[in-house]
Amino acid sequence: MADPEGRTLGDEEVAALERVIRSGMLNSVWGTEGRALEREMADLYGSRHAIACSSGTAALHLSVVAAAPDPGDEIIATPITDFGTVAPILAQNAVPVFADVDPADGNLDPGAVAALIGPRTRAIMAVHLFGAPAKVDELRALADEHGLMLIEDTAQAWLTELPGGRFAGTVGQVGAFSLQQWKHITCGDGGLVITQDDALARRMRLFSDKGWDRAAGRSHASLGLNYRMTELQAAVARAQLAKLPGVLEARRRTAVQLLKALQGLPGVRLPRPEGHAWWLFPLVLPGGGAGELAGQLRAAGIPAQAGYLAEPLNRAPVWSGPIYGGSPYPLEGYAPKACPEAERLVAETLLVIDWNEHYTDEHVALVAERVTDWSSSRSCIGH
Repeated sequence: MADPEGRTLGDEEVAALERVIRSGMLNSVWGTEGRALEREMADLYGSRHAIACSSGTAALHLSVVAAAPDPGDEIIATPITDFGTVAPILAQNAVPVFADVDPADGNLDPGAVAALIGPRTRAIMAVHLFGAPAKVDELRALADEHGLMLIEDTAQAWLTELPGGRFAGTVGQVGAFSLQQWKHITCGDGGLVITQDDALARRMRLFSDKGWDRAAGRSHASLGLNYRMTELQAAVARAQLAKLPGVLEARRRTAVQLLKALQGLPGVRLPRPEGHAWWLFPLVLPGGGAGELAGQLRAAGIPAQAGYLAEPLNRAPVWSGPIYGGSPYPLEGYAPKACPEAERLVAETLLVIDWNEHYTDEHVALVAERVTDWSSSRSCIGH
């Protein structure tokens, strides 16, 4: 197989780094690269504001700050995601409430979300898992009905397309993106948030810079942390952003080839291709056996894993506390609800294959051959 860690880093990124180093200004407060990246991101997504920050987790923290929960307020999230999605909820002294997912793609089930909305709910945080578009139109309608904010975690969903030609990240009040090493594009670590709302943009920008209103001198208008992106990160991210359309085109081409090769295979539920950005290539095996198939794929040199997580986040040990020092606050008496669909996906039925823009027709053929062999063997023994 091709290196699953394959990147598009090259001469353009080297030139960008040299440009910054020769300028002598590596800090984005006084430099030009960070602001240029923000303009280019805003233009790409048709957004009034884009704010660069130090990581995808930082971007999600800014999103939660934008929602402005009071201590003890609740934010509804998915149990199938990286912990970086929910850590910012705790960091703002709010409580994550886990809603179950659609067993077809692992994205939030709007019906499950609706059942959990209560008097302390402040926001809904939707993840476009593996690059598949979540049902954000339904979730935005729910949010608007109840006066909530919708946050889109688009860390895995660069240029994921929604019905009507929109991009994931543009339906919620805030969209959060990651530039971590293994995302579609990277600057090692980095993040971006987008919003159309001037007040939310100001709130997030202040928080990312220690609450420092630089227009007012050395004056701190609100609580904030240092989540600033460096000029070095921003310069690399700009070079990578220019390559993003080609990255998506290549991933989509080979993913569609694999979908065609696996069409109609017994025991294998294929992802819906519409709008998908293919950060990973997920398969759902309704009869189970994800661990077995993942082992066979790895034995053939195909990077794959069962379940994606060791356990869904609603079953993570962190919820037993303590959270701060010896205190369980804000989780006193907290017990995440069961999420049966998410739990079965992680334990039995979900398999993900690493995917990137360097995969070739030969790689697709090898994956298809091994998955077909597995399906045939299961059918022969009556599974």
